[in-house]
Amino acid sequence: MLNFNFYNPTRILFGKDMLNNIDQLIPADANVLITYGGESAKKYGTLEKVKTALGNRRIHYFGGIEPNPHYETLLKAVEAVRHNRIDFLLAIGGGSVIDGTKFIALAASYEGEPLDLLHYGFTPIGPDTIKTAIPLGTVLTLPATGSEMNCGGVISYGQGKYPVFSELVFPRFSVLDPNLTFTLPKIQVANGVIDAFVHTTEQYLTYPVDGRIQDRISEGILQTLIEIGENTIAEPENYDARANLVWSATLALNGLICAGVPQDWATHMIGHELTSLYGIDHGQTLAILLPSLLEIRREQKHAKLLQYAERVWNITEGSEAVRINSAIQKTREFFESLGVKTRLSDYNISKDQLLVIIKQLKAHGMTALSETQDLSLDVSRKILENAL
Repeated sequence: MLNFNFYNPTRILFGKDMLNNIDQLIPADANVLITYGGESAKKYGTLEKVKTALGNRRIHYFGGIEPNPHYETLLKAVEAVRHNRIDFLLAIGGGSVIDGTKFIALAASYEGEPLDLLHYGFTPIGPDTIKTAIPLGTVLTLPATGSEMNCGGVISYGQGKYPVFSELVFPRFSVLDPNLTFTLPKIQVANGVIDAFVHTTEQYLTYPVDGRIQDRISEGILQTLIEIGENTIAEPENYDARANLVWSATLALNGLICAGVPQDWATHMIGHELTSLYGIDHGQTLAILLPSLLEIRREQKHAKLLQYAERVWNITEGSEAVRINSAIQKTREFFESLGVKTRLSDYNISKDQLLVIIKQLKAHGMTALSETQDLSLDVSRKILENAL
């Protein structure tokens, strides 16, 4: 097992009606800005429930944070924070709203140019750059990204998606009430299942370092998602299925399963370019890319793919090559069972468009991806060609 430094201060309020407890976790004299996305927060009553739970606190609102939150939109929220002297942020939504709110928390406290905060990549922004951020909490309505229990976010600017990390923006608390997710469209639930699944594989399907606890937790998350994936889409008010999805998505990216093991975020990095260029949902890009990446990188991931085949899919017969083939195929079939297509051609992307994607990867510095930093642009091209 590799060395690691694990830290996660986020309090989780999980279950029915736990929203009522936020009154105890926000200062009574706080001046609160509630951030949210579209009209669903109003339409389904979540906004009103939050307002009631906040009691007599001063409340302001900022809506319209997009999927893949736009830098320009978030700057407007930063202006509102400064103008109204906001001292607590409360995000209502999924990963995009929460990611955007983290950026707002940092940028509103930053004395420099906010755009500079987008250029740290996977390196956490340190205290030499920014020492404080506005505290925030979250009310999760879309399980997928794990942003409710980590210190990272992804912000869209121009034709790029930029990771932003800082320990200053771990949420103080997150409310995870599965009931608040019942009204989600089926495609959003499917995307969330896939996002959580791929988050897990990118910390699990690398190379062995004898991280036995991390492997077994990862395998449990993957098995749970396989067990409840179709069910939670078909039966949106099945509380137990949705509760397991919510908690799986949180555990998939709260730092626990990546502690002490290698990580490979190539699927996400290439997927970001597909979203930026063609507007394909994030979860859909992952469903396209993961099976293809596993096929192209099967030698580098040989040992863990065999483990994945046996422990996750119960594939124990046949040669090693046959078992790996079967595990990759079952992964593709699982995504498709959720109603998500898994080929670039399904989204009208042809071979002559791949060069544009490669150029974008190069422009954004994605020239040496994977857990071993040997996934070059040529390999990315092979993955994309194989995904056609």
